[in-house]
Amino acid sequence: MSQTTPDEQYEVLIVGGGVAGLSAATYTARASLDTVVVDAGEPIIKRNAHLENMPGFPAGVNPRLFLDMLRSQATRNGVDMQRGTVDRVEFAEDDDSEDAPSFVATVERDSGETQRVAAEKVIAASWPDPEYLEPLGVEVRDAGSKAFVQETEGRGRTNVEGVYAAGRLAERYHQAVVAAGHGAETAITLIHDSNIPFYHDWVVPEGYFSDRGREVPPGCEEISETERRAREQESMAAMQEYFDEPHEERQRTHTSLVDDEYGRVPEDE
Repeated sequence: MSQTTPDEQYEVLIVGGGVAGLSAATYTARASLDTVVVDAGEPIIKRNAHLENMPGFPAGVNPRLFLDMLRSQATRNGVDMQRGTVDRVEFAEDDDSEDAPSFVATVERDSGETQRVAAEKVIAASWPDPEYLEPLGVEVRDAGSKAFVQETEGRGRTNVEGVYAAGRLAERYHQAVVAAGHGAETAITLIHDSNIPFYHDWVVPEGYFSDRGREVPPGCEEISETERRAREQESMAAMQEYFDEPHEERQRTHTSLVDDEYGRVPEDE
C-alpha cells in the first residue's frame, strides 16, 4: 500500500499507448472521466510495414501514421498523454474522502525522474508483461515469454475491483482492429461500473430523439445540419493533412534483427 502523496491524480489511468489503450482512453475521456495514458513510446503496431486489415482504409494505412491519428483523437477529446514507464501499481492508502484514489502508479520518466500518479481506476493495456500489477494481486496466466491478465467477469474486468485489462494483455487476438474494439468495450464497462449515466456514445442529427418526445440520452449528442457540415469539413481537412505526405518516422522491425533498441531499420533500407 502506497503512503506517499501522489504528484498527479486522475479518475482513469491507462497503462500503454497502443491501439487498445488509446481506444479506451478516447471513450473514457468522452464520458467526462479525467483520463491519463502513460506510454513507454514504442507500441508493437509500429513494427507493421503496412496496416491492411483495418476497417475504413481500403488501401491500408501506414501503422505509425495510424497511431499518430489515434493519439490526436485521444488528445482532442481531453486525454492527457504522458511518456514514461509504469514500474508498479499499488493500492493507495486508506482515505475516506469521496474523491480519494484507489491506486497509485510509480512512473519512471524518460529523464530518469520518478513520479507517482494516482487514479480511481486503472486499465492495463500494455504489452503482455503485467509484472507492474503484481502488488495488486491481479490474476495472470504465465505463457512463457509472455503473461496475460485473466478476465474474471468478462468485458475487461479483472479479479481486482477497479482494475481492467484491454487488448493483447487480456489475451485478445493480436490484431489492431480487435485491440481497438476490446479497448472500447473495456472502457464502456468501466464507465458503467463508475455509475456514470451513459446510453451510447452517439452523435445524431437534430431531432433524432427530441422530435420523438424523448430526452437526449446521456452520452449522446444531437447536432444541427449546420454543425454536421462544419464537423465534416473539419474532418476532411484533417484527413487531407494526415495523408498529404509520407510518414516521416522510420520503419520498425523485431529488435533482435537490428542494432537499435527500438527496432528502427537503417535509413537506406
